[in-house]
Amino acid sequence: MKQLLSLFLLLSCLLGPVSAEDGSRLWLRQSTDAHAQITAPRQSPTLNIAVRELKQAWKGLPVTLVLKKDKQLSSEGFRIRQVNGKLTITSPSETGLLYAAYHLIRLQEMRNFGKPSETDLEITENPAYDLRILNHWDNLDRSIERGYAGKSLWNWEELPGTLSDRYEAYARANASIGINATVLNNVNASSKILSAEYLEKVKALADIFRPYGIKVYLSINFASPMQLGGLSTADPLDKDVIAWWKQKAKEIYRTIPDFGGFLVKANSEGQPGPCDFNRTHAEGANMLADALKPYKGIVMWRAFVYSPTDADRAKQAYLEFQPLDGQFRDNVIVQIKNGPVDFQPREPYSPLFGAMPRTPQMVEFQITQEYLGFSNHLAYLAPMWEEFFDFVKPASLKAIAGVANIGTDTNWCGHPFAQANWYAFGRMAWNPSLTSGTIAEEWLKQTFFDASNPKHAPIAYEIHNMMMESREAVVDYMMPLGLHHLFAWGHHYGPEPWCDVPGARPDWMPSYYHKADKQGIGFDRSHTGSNATAQYPDSLCHLYDDIRTCPDEYLLWFHHAPWGHTMQSGRTLWDELCYRYDHGVQQVRSFQKKWDLAENYIDAERFKDVQSRLKIQARDAVWWKDACLLYFQEFSGMRAPYEVERPIHELDDLKQVKLPIDNHECPTPKMLNERR
Repeated sequence: MKQLLSLFLLLSCLLGPVSAEDGSRLWLRQSTDAHAQITAPRQSPTLNIAVRELKQAWKGLPVTLVLKKDKQLSSEGFRIRQVNGKLTITSPSETGLLYAAYHLIRLQEMRNFGKPSETDLEITENPAYDLRILNHWDNLDRSIERGYAGKSLWNWEELPGTLSDRYEAYARANASIGINATVLNNVNASSKILSAEYLEKVKALADIFRPYGIKVYLSINFASPMQLGGLSTADPLDKDVIAWWKQKAKEIYRTIPDFGGFLVKANSEGQPGPCDFNRTHAEGANMLADALKPYKGIVMWRAFVYSPTDADRAKQAYLEFQPLDGQFRDNVIVQIKNGPVDFQPREPYSPLFGAMPRTPQMVEFQITQEYLGFSNHLAYLAPMWEEFFDFVKPASLKAIAGVANIGTDTNWCGHPFAQANWYAFGRMAWNPSLTSGTIAEEWLKQTFFDASNPKHAPIAYEIHNMMMESREAVVDYMMPLGLHHLFAWGHHYGPEPWCDVPGARPDWMPSYYHKADKQGIGFDRSHTGSNATAQYPDSLCHLYDDIRTCPDEYLLWFHHAPWGHTMQSGRTLWDELCYRYDHGVQQVRSFQKKWDLAENYIDAERFKDVQSRLKIQARDAVWWKDACLLYFQEFSGMRAPYEVERPIHELDDLKQVKLPIDNHECPTPKMLNERR
């Protein structure tokens, strides 16, 4: 490490000053003075964007854009050919040519593709899914549920008259990574979004996004016929309700002809739905699907459902939806969170995937870091999504959605490294076979480091490793070995495994999940408990059900294990828990050291921002470790291994910590420094 540090210090003396940046350009930081020679088949808003992007950034051969039907290409696919010093991009669609332009620029930033001296080659790209969509949990008052990067981008009060430059910049960023759709509003939806007034506002955004190949969708409140239309019911089989939705669909498409469709959260967390009228999810979804069908619109019906009476919340989505397989219309897609509970730092995949072979399914990832330290912690999430695809084959899905982490902060995402999760979602939605390591390398070279500068390579390598280790570090210092949902009441930032709110729902309490007692810890989902393991295919059911074969990372998810249980490492469960928490703390401290080596390679503004947030993360990691181990030690009665760092807090003091935030904001450094 000392030799590496000496090398970096020597190289830093040879570097000139790094220009100031604020992060607003994201990964689109290419120079804008290339003025390449570009030939396009015709002029149009979309092709004009493709030409403009290449003219500004492309430094290689002249480029010819060609619209050409090709049976090997999807409508948004493209082919890039370089033959005898001639570079040609072909696609069946203008949007495909735009994607190709961004891909060509990405390749240039990675390895200077397109020089005459390079050999002839051909690149063919087809997106894995026709629908690659961001879900914004934005409210009409511009607050964002689980939003940790400022206010909502959508200034509803000023729309449609006043248009922010950020709207087009948002569309450009999404198009550059292949995202082709966006849900503008929160799944806990206000019926007002479907009013004529707001549809005109939505139209203004749709008009800006359209040239970038992006369609708009809306989350709807299932009770809109009652709340907005004045009906006495929202029963999906009621003829007046059916007529209301058909008329509303007609109004929407008259205003926005290429409107994508609806996202629906129903009968979950108090939201209205068809079950309120003794109807099924399929009956509710099909009624909406029939209204949208004439316009080729779709319904994305979320399977995130649970109620306070469940013996095991993790089972409910499967129990409610699996019996409905084959009953949904062909323009309905069931949208399922990657795990069976709720975007935890680590969950097994939801067993509902693959359990409905006659129903189109899509996965919902969370890009915003609701359960991973908000925008204060560095947590690169692509390894989590890659882990999901190890169990759920990409070809089994119809589409992919991500809960957005975007707001009005200058750098869009709060934490500079949170931009990588937006970028990674787009790249993985386009091609889920891309590795998380490849995507991290792409993002780093476009965001912080110059791929053509050999002086940047050693530090880029270290920061790449930091990104790749970050999510596992968060799991270790928050909830290792399958622990889950140990968060503070009301906002999900910080630990509170002791939380007990009188009269609150049991499944909102950490004890519902960790079930710590004198005998052990963990939720028994084996055949001796809730039998959630039976929802998985036989091979995984047998693996997870037996405490002797259950992987360590899921042990306490599926088993109430004795404190003295022997782990795969040979340690007792208690000792392993202590080592994992301590390892997470030490990992974050190593991130601080690695990042400090980058000081002379990165602009001061972004360097200091990340450095400051890593300090917060390091303190938070100790907070998590001390809180959880001191609390669980009261049950285990066992000493921490000698090698593990001793706590610096008293448990009674930690129990007094109450952050003055709700689920719309990220705690500030001042708040965290004052926690007592």
